[in-house]
Amino acid sequence: MDDTAMIDVQGAVAPGFEKVRDAFAANFAEAGEIGASFAIWKDGQYLVDIWGGWADAARSNPWQRGTLPNVWSTTKGVAALCLALLVERGALSYDDPVVKYWPEFGAHGKGKVTVGQAVSHQAGLSTLRETLTIENLYDHDDMAARMAAAEPLWEPGTRSGYHALTYAFITGELVKRVTGKSIGTFFREEIATPWEIDFFIGLPESEESRIAEMIPAENAQPLDAANLNEVQKLTFANPAPSATAPNERQWRAAELSSAGGRGSASALAKLFGAVAGGGILAGTHLIGQETLAKLSAEQIFNEDLVLGMPGSWGAGVLRNLGGLLYGPNEATIGHSGWGGSFALCDPEAGVGIAYVMNQMGTDLAGDPRAMGLLDAAYGALAR
Repeated sequence: MDDTAMIDVQGAVAPGFEKVRDAFAANFAEAGEIGASFAIWKDGQYLVDIWGGWADAARSNPWQRGTLPNVWSTTKGVAALCLALLVERGALSYDDPVVKYWPEFGAHGKGKVTVGQAVSHQAGLSTLRETLTIENLYDHDDMAARMAAAEPLWEPGTRSGYHALTYAFITGELVKRVTGKSIGTFFREEIATPWEIDFFIGLPESEESRIAEMIPAENAQPLDAANLNEVQKLTFANPAPSATAPNERQWRAAELSSAGGRGSASALAKLFGAVAGGGILAGTHLIGQETLAKLSAEQIFNEDLVLGMPGSWGAGVLRNLGGLLYGPNEATIGHSGWGGSFALCDPEAGVGIAYVMNQMGTDLAGDPRAMGLLDAAYGALAR
């Protein structure tokens, strides 16, 4: 066994969860893990809260409990909870047209697109027809204006087409129109601070010392344009994805609620676990069961135009149909991120589970490191 793969797993597991620690260690020994954390939260406490490895490719900076990797699209699940909080407060409805809150959005026939459709990737705005760069994503107001004025790539409401990056400007602008706050500020003030959740949408410079360097997958296969539909060709190239963009301060500072969130597995498991367990933590209320049901309700089931695979979307979260993505319970909702991270909310088991890392994998879904951890986690939970 390569000595560089040997790590000292930090943190703790509850009795009966030792195999979760073993699965976590196996990812380093057998699956090329460099740095990661994994956590399970249930009934106000951690059943698992472990971490290990390195926060950088040079293996010079040990991974700590509070190390902050970029979690890519796992951020979308956190943004969905921001909107769910507004639904809980009666300030927003998934059934309302987006134009009720954001009138300019109705250009080019988008006036009937509901909030629920928009956050389940049905707005036809997986990218824009005009050329975009990564740098364009750092200007929220400009991108929101472009999105509002844009002609959709397909008829809204007829199909989902994953809004990998542009989801940030739909969710961020809805929060801004309703509250007057940016989504990063709203999350910090209304969720992260009162609930003590160590997660950021837009990383303050004061937290820079805790970042993890994101490391691209070594064997990532280039996209075969010949096998892509026209929506995929445009979406994947405009702008082209950059696995190393999060290693730049501009990306980290931007409030990209689609792909730029940073946080630990401890933070994500606590957040989603508290929602799964009734929506109250330390006496502070977030969302109740009625709103959770609305968040989880199916907005569309189809073969996604961008992802090219079938999926059932709730209001910004994936539904665990058939127990295929997030453990055995169909009531579970969650979101995964490019490279392997995920966070889930399982109301049936009353748990939140999360995994984050810096060595990105190659799988679009079902990263084997994540699936191994989930298998071990639910094996222990079932005892």
